[in-house]
Amino acid sequence: MRRRPCALHLALLLALTAAVAACGRSPAEPTTLTYGLTLAPSGIDPHLNASSELGIPLSSVYDTLVFLDPESGEFVPGLAQHWTISEDGLTYTFTLRQDVTFHDGTVFNAEAVRANLDYVLNPDNHSQKAVSMLGPLDRVEVVDGFTVALHLTAPYAPLLDSLAQVYLGMASPTALATWGSTDYQFHQVGTGPYRFVEYIPNDHLTLESNPDYAWGPSIYREDRPRIDRITFLFYEHSATRALALESGEVDIIGEVPLRDAMRLSESGNFTLTPVPIPGQPLQFLFNTRLAPTDDPLVRQALIEGVDRASIVQTVFGEYSQVARGPLSAMTLGFAPAVPFPDYDPAAALSLLEAAGWSDDNNDGLRTQDGAPLSLHIVAPNWGQNPDVAQLVGAYWEMLGADVSLEIAAGFGPLRELQTEGQYNAIGINFFGTDPDLLRSFYSSDGLYNWTHFNDPAIDELLLSASQMSHDGQGRLERYAQFAEQARDEALLLPVRDYVNLVVSSSRVRDLRFSAQGWFPLLIDLGLGP
Repeated sequence: MRRRPCALHLALLLALTAAVAACGRSPAEPTTLTYGLTLAPSGIDPHLNASSELGIPLSSVYDTLVFLDPESGEFVPGLAQHWTISEDGLTYTFTLRQDVTFHDGTVFNAEAVRANLDYVLNPDNHSQKAVSMLGPLDRVEVVDGFTVALHLTAPYAPLLDSLAQVYLGMASPTALATWGSTDYQFHQVGTGPYRFVEYIPNDHLTLESNPDYAWGPSIYREDRPRIDRITFLFYEHSATRALALESGEVDIIGEVPLRDAMRLSESGNFTLTPVPIPGQPLQFLFNTRLAPTDDPLVRQALIEGVDRASIVQTVFGEYSQVARGPLSAMTLGFAPAVPFPDYDPAAALSLLEAAGWSDDNNDGLRTQDGAPLSLHIVAPNWGQNPDVAQLVGAYWEMLGADVSLEIAAGFGPLRELQTEGQYNAIGINFFGTDPDLLRSFYSSDGLYNWTHFNDPAIDELLLSASQMSHDGQGRLERYAQFAEQARDEALLLPVRDYVNLVVSSSRVRDLRFSAQGWFPLLIDLGLGP
């Protein structure tokens, strides 16, 4: 005869039923989250495109050979169980996991690694970022089914850092071959904790959890995703982000303007998470080829004539610190002992006088041989660059300069204005965890040498730093030497170390970010009541 449940069991059953009803859903109903993106990239294949924004969703679609631990700063195993580096620094040999499959069922192995790197290196695919991250890679050798060796023509300290980023995440070779470089961005297949579902440009991108995920790196706190489905929407205009949070359209969004972020966090319904971003600060590079910024005395005056601390406090409040050099303070290679000079308007005016710029008729405008001290600033339209540029221009006007400001409507227009060359200061910066990114900006042949400053000694200094052990003392000393030369030559005006103000609904739990700063660890995210 079947026994009836006892009173205690019945009470527990009723309590459980009531709890489920109070939650408004059954235990089997999938959990969903909406994440706001602040840029609609022109392309989202991380192997071929370059934006930081694409990594916010896609760093959870792809696993990488190694991962950079955001807490220890050490490289830890990913799809590679372990690796060795030859004594001459020319060969990196990776032993791969043997239990990994891509979302389409393709087996991950050494051939998959070679297919991925061939895809990036293929000049017909026009990789914008990943190809340069491989540095002097010469060839990929499949040693056996689960061992792969990367052979370089010269030592390259940033290689592990490069391999830890989404731009070199491992994609299914089957999908790459099926869709090709044009259509793969709409059919992406990785091995990560989330599967790519759909991408509609300028509208949304959708991910779903990977139920088979069982090979996560140690930087993850969860073994499997806690949220079943994540939809990403685009909010390019900063004024729309707080409204999207308040209306419930999104659960999380970054780059929220300071006052909105503070107001929302004080309401008790939202959480503000300031996320420091490694790499370069918000900065303006001086054009050393165009007068009057071709004169180092003028450049030095323009640095000392700007109250950077006041600008940072005005635009970014307590969540950012004043930039002190060509790298942000949290970046490997930052040189705290080589700070740029603080605000000193008297010293700035003396430097301009020494450079031959005087205000003889006391009308507030400095001239030299009858010509005014004219300065043209070009600023990008993102990251509060326009606001900062306006304030910088105001300080330069107080020194007696005639200042004009031009805002570029995107990276393409910014590059066009730079190519024309008619600027004295231009805003541009890259993010990254390895200081080798400076080579693109300050080597004589650097792709982003927008200062036009050429110095063989700096070229050699940055090249040699790129060929030393990743975080060895000799390498750090070279970056300190470079910071000193950049300061003494007054090549840039560093303003603010980047901090991403991320605001999330109070129901979001365990929001953490990768070592690169921009990318959330989606697998760890949870939702509360």
